[in-house]
Amino acid sequence: MSLLSFVKEAGEKLIDLLTPGNANASEQLKDHIAKVGLGNPSVKATVDGDKVTVTGEVGSQEEKEKIVLAVGNIAGVGSVDDQITVNGPAVAAARFATVKKGDTLSAIAKNEYGDANKYNKIFEANKPMLSHPDKIYPGQVLRIPE
Repeated sequence: MSLLSFVKEAGEKLIDLLTPGNANASEQLKDHIAKVGLGNPSVKATVDGDKVTVTGEVGSQEEKEKIVLAVGNIAGVGSVDDQITVNGPAVAAARFATVKKGDTLSAIAKNEYGDANKYNKIFEANKPMLSHPDKIYPGQVLRIPE
């Protein structure tokens, strides 16, 4: 359980998601999670200003991290309060890295692992949210597995 910060101005723009009084925000977030390819997990998301709280239960640490990133990488979201529990085997949590202007997955891999050729490890760890290794943007937060 933790509070993760995101770049509020970066990410996909979901219309009306963060509009005060939006009664459909939770459903829109669940639809977004499914749309990016994470299925239909038993999670619930509530919006309070630029903070999204995600609760529920998932089967793995990886699934949990991907859901948090899918929600956090939305324009207007400044933080995600991760209240998701994992009912699967306990594994170490991945690190996170925020993409800076001019970054590539190779540059991030070089910085994180000391080897630019490990960019595919980062790409695979962020599927299905990433569709291509070249489609990253400044402000996006990525999973960096051990």
